[in-house]
Amino acid sequence: MYSEKVMDHFNNPRNVGEIENPSGVGTVGNAKCGDIMRIYLDIDGDGVIRDVKFKTFGCGAAVATSSMATELVKGKNVQQALEVTNKAVMDALDGLPAVKVHCSLLAEEAIHAALWDYAEKNNITIEGLEKPVDDIEEKIEEEY
Repeated sequence: MYSEKVMDHFNNPRNVGEIENPSGVGTVGNAKCGDIMRIYLDIDGDGVIRDVKFKTFGCGAAVATSSMATELVKGKNVQQALEVTNKAVMDALDGLPAVKVHCSLLAEEAIHAALWDYAEKNNITIEGLEKPVDDIEEKIEEEY
């Protein structure tokens, strides 16, 4: 059902916790399943993500996608982080069951929400970044 990578990131999640005085914080949820994901970014003056942490309340797939998403954006600049899609998260985890695809969308949106917060705090525009949703159910209805 779950790949070895999903199980590894669930059992040994990377980058769990909070960042004090983060550059950006993004929180998104899914009212339908109850998952909530919060991502904290520490971005340096050159726009590179020095550190990233997450806190997730949800199922094993939500924890695994959070963990993998943080690994995919760490060390990247904000534009590269914006390009991390739910498909990239799923691919990096060697796939998810169809009923858990929404967890990867949660990870993508949490990254975007944290980048949005960073952009607002710094009065900048990140090319291609759209205002994130609070509940990914809106996105699921649009895209699927």
